[in-house]
Amino acid sequence: MYRIVQKKSLNPTVTMMEISAPLVARKAEPGQFIILRVDENGERIPLTIAGYDRQAGTVRIIFQIVGATTAELNQKNVGDSIADFVGPLGKATEVEGRKSVCIVGGGVGCAIALPVAQKFHELGCRVHAIIGFRTKDLVILEDEFRAASDALDIMTDDGSYGRKGVVTQPLQEAIDAGQKFDEVIAIGPLIMMKFVVKTTRPYEIPTTVSMNPIMIDGTGMCGGCRLSVGGETKFACVDGPDFDGFAVDFDQAMQRGKMYTDFERHAYEETCNLFKKEVQ
Repeated sequence: MYRIVQKKSLNPTVTMMEISAPLVARKAEPGQFIILRVDENGERIPLTIAGYDRQAGTVRIIFQIVGATTAELNQKNVGDSIADFVGPLGKATEVEGRKSVCIVGGGVGCAIALPVAQKFHELGCRVHAIIGFRTKDLVILEDEFRAASDALDIMTDDGSYGRKGVVTQPLQEAIDAGQKFDEVIAIGPLIMMKFVVKTTRPYEIPTTVSMNPIMIDGTGMCGGCRLSVGGETKFACVDGPDFDGFAVDFDQAMQRGKMYTDFERHAYEETCNLFKKEVQ
């Protein structure tokens, strides 16, 4: 069992937890993920590692409450335990040899982007971070990004905080201003990453995207996380989750991502109704 040592609400739909998992913390790197089960009868869900403390033996996860399992996980509190916490899985983000990078995060994807930005910052790389949210109330990790970035742009769809607009705007402005990036790393909704790639492609700026498709076992055996990359089938859990953005078939990935939307919504509503009955 893996004990929850810290829990914090980052916004109305996003929660941060620190989990005691010394073996995972010992080897975790930015870009990797874990698979957990809330209890022994629960489903397996992947969550990207949002931070780690090797000395304390803890791993940070940040999750959005969107489905039945994340709703169940959010019911847990400090001192409670979860059944399984397996990792680190996947390939770590490549960080060597870069002198200037742009990290683009969207929504809860910023939780994944932050440790990547922090790692580059620690290595002395210049970091230009761009983070985007729908509205001010959903902004997360602003202070942490400021500490890890040489330049930071915050965008909101409605203009309620930072600048109004989408994340590709400051990216295009930086390119037009002559900023030279060794790499652009985009982490967030598929549609956001698709348009980041469309922005960088004409300039041939290497662009990495972090893919988070449906995933079950984390070993490549189930095939649920398959993607089309450069015309070949890849598995996000073992070949990624980072891929060359120019080679990813985003349209196919978005289509596959919608396959279980209705099922997940039904399961989420059933779980929420169960919690309400328990409170009554």
